[in-house]
Amino acid sequence: MSSLELALASELVASDWLNTPEPITLEQLRGQVVVIHAFQMLCPGCVSHGIPQVKLLHEYYANQPVSVLGLHSVFEHHDAMQKHALQAFAHEYRLSFPIAIDQASDSGPIPETMQRYNLRGTPSLIVIDQKGKLRLNHFGHIDNLAVGNLIGSLLAVNSLDPSDEKKHASVSPHCDEEGCVV
Repeated sequence: MSSLELALASELVASDWLNTPEPITLEQLRGQVVVIHAFQMLCPGCVSHGIPQVKLLHEYYANQPVSVLGLHSVFEHHDAMQKHALQAFAHEYRLSFPIAIDQASDSGPIPETMQRYNLRGTPSLIVIDQKGKLRLNHFGHIDNLAVGNLIGSLLAVNSLDPSDEKKHASVSPHCDEEGCVV
């Protein structure tokens, strides 16, 4: 898929937010790389792999044009994962980045944003480039080096000298299980 064919990332549909005074939109974050970690409090993979990874990303990229967001997407155990429980969870795990609470769907157990992104489950990691284009939608654990390489590549492409822009216009970083290609 060339950079011209990349899909514009869908806005998050959140019923509420934690760790931010106002709701956040992807439109507001244009010009930054956006990393979204979709998780559930009762998901073992989220607790053991996803949350530690997203905390590292939030700390590592704190002084760079990278926004890290959580997306609490509940598709099971709805009664146990209410906002008050998520607030306690975020406090216990020291989650300081903004967290969107995915809007429940009227059509079934899969919440709205999870449906928009066709997420297969949790943990899932979404990376959106500075132009709002979806660059990664990954289910399950993904290696820290692969994620860091993708984010670094996106930051490097954006920091090119404008005179080099045409030369690098077709550069489209891509990571999969085989590695990352620029």
